[in-house]
Amino acid sequence: MASVSVSHMILFIASMLVAASVAGVFTDTVGQLSNAIDDQGLQVSQDVRTDVEIISDSGSLSIYDDANDNVTLHVKNTGSETLAAESGAINVFVDGQFETDVTVTLLGDAISWRPGEVVRLDISETLDGNSDHRVKVIVNGDEEVFEFRT
Repeated sequence: MASVSVSHMILFIASMLVAASVAGVFTDTVGQLSNAIDDQGLQVSQDVRTDVEIISDSGSLSIYDDANDNVTLHVKNTGSETLAAESGAINVFVDGQFETDVTVTLLGDAISWRPGEVVRLDISETLDGNSDHRVKVIVNGDEEVFEFRT
């Protein structure tokens, strides 16, 4: 009779050790998953609040300066998020090619690119004359496409 009680006690202790190990692993995994969801939620929130519009006139002759090989666009922050007004935060594609030589200038008395503020993008690019062109501007996942003719 005593041998049955001892074997039951050993099995009980072993099962408690296994349960404690599993609980520790689950607690750590749930904590990591919770942190990942929080991070993703912040990113999605920032993306949702970001909205920009290219407000340049596609019929204007001031879009492309063929003497200086320069495309100039005006982009307005129409979202509710303050954005970084720097070339590293704005991705620009001209006719499908990623542009690295982009100068970003805040217009007016703006200190940062707040909602309602406008930036000027100066893109150094040589374009063919008398042809259609596309510029895609991407800020925090928000994409805007601008089409014009040189």
